[in-house]
Amino acid sequence: MPLANILRPNSLDEYLGQPHLIGPGKPITESLKRNLVFSMIFWGPPGVGKTTLARIIAKEQRREFYELSAVSAGKADIRVIIENERKQKRLDQSTLAPVLFLDEIHRFNKAQQDFLLPYVETGELLLIGATTENPSFEIISALLSRTKVYTLQQLNHDELYKVIHRSQDYWKDAEHISIKIDKNTKDWLVEYSAGDARKLLNTLEHTKALYDQITIENIKASLQSNLIRYDKAGEEHYDTISAFIKSMRASNSSAALYYLARMVHAGEDPKFIARRMVVFASEDIGLAAPTALVVANEVFRAVETIGYPEAQINLAHGVAYLSNCKKNRSAYDAYFAALDDVKKHGNLPIPLHLRNAPTKLMKELGYGKGYEMYPDSKESLLPEKLKDKNYFS
Repeated sequence: MPLANILRPNSLDEYLGQPHLIGPGKPITESLKRNLVFSMIFWGPPGVGKTTLARIIAKEQRREFYELSAVSAGKADIRVIIENERKQKRLDQSTLAPVLFLDEIHRFNKAQQDFLLPYVETGELLLIGATTENPSFEIISALLSRTKVYTLQQLNHDELYKVIHRSQDYWKDAEHISIKIDKNTKDWLVEYSAGDARKLLNTLEHTKALYDQITIENIKASLQSNLIRYDKAGEEHYDTISAFIKSMRASNSSAALYYLARMVHAGEDPKFIARRMVVFASEDIGLAAPTALVVANEVFRAVETIGYPEAQINLAHGVAYLSNCKKNRSAYDAYFAALDDVKKHGNLPIPLHLRNAPTKLMKELGYGKGYEMYPDSKESLLPEKLKDKNYFS
């Protein structure tokens, strides 16, 4: 059994990380204490304890635990679970609904997610989904409305040091081997793991198996490839996409293509990249080249249809085009200036001649009176309080 599984915590007391969710007065601890557990989605980077937390919840509640991966599972697998549980319910009415842990839930398409709805709604399943992608984009709204989304964070340095110590204690107690790891090596491991406990434990286990002693040199030798430090939901993720956008904004196609290559090589979701390009086309290019939005949308469609590895060519094509377009943020700036006035003044009265007049009374009140289909372009059509505003000035 892999070391990461051996050292998997079995209770909330053993669980490391997520102090905003676990602990006195925190939502998950309190929900278990009060027996008010409901379907939920864990959103966070790899190796932070999403699966472990789902197992602990099932164990604390004494519920049957089913674990599926949305990468390979489908409706048929869920039907089997439902049928098994309905048979069990007929035998024992006190049986609690099982926990269905669905890893990579964002991999389920809309139809598959729709299929889950009635079972979550009726409480036949206590669904716990896990995802590294933003649920707002990847989970259908109907399912989101029936679940509570919890965000899990990367483990901090202190928590990762505790993971290292637990592995040393395990080897000492179970294998009667004392593995010494000096401070520099621990520091290197913690930095390399980037908040991912599973990555840290796998690195420790592999290095020990090959070299018996864990040093920086042995760790580096055990790593078979020079992996780029890139966490799809962490700091590197946001830093890289920020550099990517800013490079296109600066019309620096070389830099933009470089940051694109970094994201693609690290396995970033191509739809996430293409989605940001669609936003960029309107936000930064706008009226300077209206076709930019058409190109960006076609890149998104191509990426959605083709997927990796060929989709990287579509992305590169789009990035080169968007980078070299002239930039104009006037539509973006004008809209948000108007939005500021909406927030500041609320729903100001619309000029009477612009209002709809479907009834006789409305016509008598002056609704639509004096409206000209093609008025003087200098005439303000804004509410009286804003009549002198020009958002495009």
